[in-house]
Amino acid sequence: MNNKNLPRVAYFCMEYGLDSDFKTYAGGLGILAGDHLKGAKDLELPLVGIGLKWKQGYTDQIIGKDGKPYDTYHNYTYDFLEDTGVKVSVKIRNVDVICKVWKTQKFGNNPLYLLDTDLPENSDAWITGQLYGWFGEERIAQEIVLGIGGVKALRALEIPVDVYHFNEGHADLAALELIREKMCSGMNFEDAWNATREEVVFTTHTPIVQGNESHPIDRLDYMGAFNGLTREQMIRLGGDPFNMTVAGLRLSRKANAVAQLHAETANKMWIDVAGRSEIIGITNAIHKKTWVDERITKAYEENGDLLAAHQKVKEDLVSFVKDRTGIQLDADKLLIGFSRRAAPYKRSDLIFSRPEIIDPLLNEGKLQIIFSGKAHPLDDTGKAIVANLVAMMKKYPNSVVFLENYDMTIGRMLTRGSDIWLNNPIRPLEASGTSGMKAAMNGVLNCSILDGWWPEACIDGVNGWQFGDGKEPSDVEDINKHDSEALYDTLLNRVIPTYYENKTKWEEMMRESIKTTKDYFSTDRMLTEYFEKMYIK
Repeated sequence: MNNKNLPRVAYFCMEYGLDSDFKTYAGGLGILAGDHLKGAKDLELPLVGIGLKWKQGYTDQIIGKDGKPYDTYHNYTYDFLEDTGVKVSVKIRNVDVICKVWKTQKFGNNPLYLLDTDLPENSDAWITGQLYGWFGEERIAQEIVLGIGGVKALRALEIPVDVYHFNEGHADLAALELIREKMCSGMNFEDAWNATREEVVFTTHTPIVQGNESHPIDRLDYMGAFNGLTREQMIRLGGDPFNMTVAGLRLSRKANAVAQLHAETANKMWIDVAGRSEIIGITNAIHKKTWVDERITKAYEENGDLLAAHQKVKEDLVSFVKDRTGIQLDADKLLIGFSRRAAPYKRSDLIFSRPEIIDPLLNEGKLQIIFSGKAHPLDDTGKAIVANLVAMMKKYPNSVVFLENYDMTIGRMLTRGSDIWLNNPIRPLEASGTSGMKAAMNGVLNCSILDGWWPEACIDGVNGWQFGDGKEPSDVEDINKHDSEALYDTLLNRVIPTYYENKTKWEEMMRESIKTTKDYFSTDRMLTEYFEKMYIK
């Protein structure tokens, strides 16, 4: 790709995972956005990020003495942020809200501009307080700051933009500001909408209809999100209630899903949306320098002893677990890693579904499992999932561990030091799943349902294992039984015997895992595809 004359891109996202201690991320969406900015820096691409400076970030989720998760919030300050000297104003509930603009490039990333309402001149300084916290009104206020404020910040900073990339529907209101600008210069609504569509591309991440954000149209009106548009115009864009994904699809000239299977799912999901953009597949990827252990890279590239290198990394993970929990795992026993957002479709406890099979494996020391993950603060079902995993830690002492307060540090340790990366969502509900890519590039073997990114990478028995044969559910109970039987069969008859009886094959599979993923699932490929398929007309 020739870097000359490339379109200049403004990338909008609610969260950015750039570093464990920079609390501007919650999970996979933010990690992807952070890797996007780092990859753009590596390739010297003309792209800047627009986000929010969160005072408390996402929840710190601690396990109480009763084994249940509790949310805690802390105020964070960052002395490395650069003050741009720019402030912009947005109207929320008919009140002017001032947004200060900060900048950072500290983490090997392209410029990231963060809007901040935590200012003495604001009567509501807490709009940028908690990432995904509170309720509907606060979410709309945050999206007004991100979208409308983000475009105003770009203008005030005098940053020229050819393409606006909305990473999820949270950024949709930026398009309303682009439409308003054009209408102020004399265009009618139809022409302004069409001209704005030519500037906007959109990424959808959520393959469950209910998981796609929507707001009552009256609430958007009351909050000031119409931004000069009429109720009828807003309903034409996003419906009533106003669906942020539907609006994103109608406000963009092109949209993408985050894996090839997800593109099929998304096109089926939104088939009835009139006037929507085409949805293509651009599979997510990871920033290798952030996620892949140098010792593994060195052993792979120099044709060295991969098993020995991995053992050192695994011992680091075992020490990390001991420091965090006091539990001493055995670095010579097979170790499964599983870290996910606590959501029912991810089925974190599937492996426990038949105690008569799993009990002997865990009690007799054949198998160890480390779990981690957070539930959304308002998600009682997710919190029950976390509590159940903690209960399993008590049931299987020294074989099962739950690491509380999941973050980038835990994610990095687990995807580097585990032997197996387990992934068992209900297909096709996992949009992509970049943690499996991180594991694969570290020589950690994926054992996964054919969902998300894995169908594009899996060579069964060569670079990892598949189970569940791609079946999709007609009934949840039926698919859980079907997939758990397939998981047990794969573990008992393929994974465990290979680990304990054929280390030569295991090392060959590690090498194949790295070889088959290191280029295609890197941000270099992903960003090249975004420019060639989305940003360049």
